[in-house]
Amino acid sequence: MRAALALVLALAAPPPGAGWEPGREYVYLEGGPGTVLEDRVSLTNPGTEALTVEVKAPPAPAPWIALAAGEVTIPARTRAEIPFTVTVPANTPPGEQTATITASAGGRTKPIRVHLRVSGPKVPALTVEDVSFSGGLVHYTVVNRGNTPLSPRVSLRADGLFGAPVTRRAHEVRPLPPAQRVALTERWDPPALDRVELRLDVTAAGGVHAGATVTKTFLPWPALLPTLLLPAWLWVRIRRRSRRAGG
Repeated sequence: MRAALALVLALAAPPPGAGWEPGREYVYLEGGPGTVLEDRVSLTNPGTEALTVEVKAPPAPAPWIALAAGEVTIPARTRAEIPFTVTVPANTPPGEQTATITASAGGRTKPIRVHLRVSGPKVPALTVEDVSFSGGLVHYTVVNRGNTPLSPRVSLRADGLFGAPVTRRAHEVRPLPPAQRVALTERWDPPALDRVELRLDVTAAGGVHAGATVTKTFLPWPALLPTLLLPAWLWVRIRRRSRRAGG
């Protein structure tokens, strides 16, 4: 979709009361990942002398924008057009992107906003990896495997042989961009004696869910070292009796 943009630059020393004349101050483009979009900036010099204008694209996401020229000299009462392209990287997630093109002359700068809508289906996905426990902390990594930003919520459940399971209320972690990962920790005080399964559940908007577990045995060393030798079937019986006793 093409959009014409008119920009009028005043001379460096305009007469009293003069300034930027009105014009459309943004460009709207839409396309999918991997596409190249074209547009142009129109610069008008309404003065009586030639005007040299510098045009550039500051960051965010300036690498996507390529201007046909970085500078142009416009004769008096003349308009010049500078074409530019916006190349959308193939791995860009769907959503809105913004950038700014600036036109500068005579010590004055005019910003031109570029609004880009990247089309395509949103595929949200999360995984929980590298779960471990040490020093009173559950260590884990949340990975955004989809193509859209997510704000994960994390809950921790501790399920031991003795006593009822304990679940921590879910809390939100920092937003996670696509293809990014974040290493996190959850504080948890272990029991003196128990075999506990620690489960992390991570959710996000759109029905996204992921989980992972780690099992740890806690014993008061060395007095209960022989307990480690208990066969698996006996651990199961102890667990069942404990659950019945606890209601």
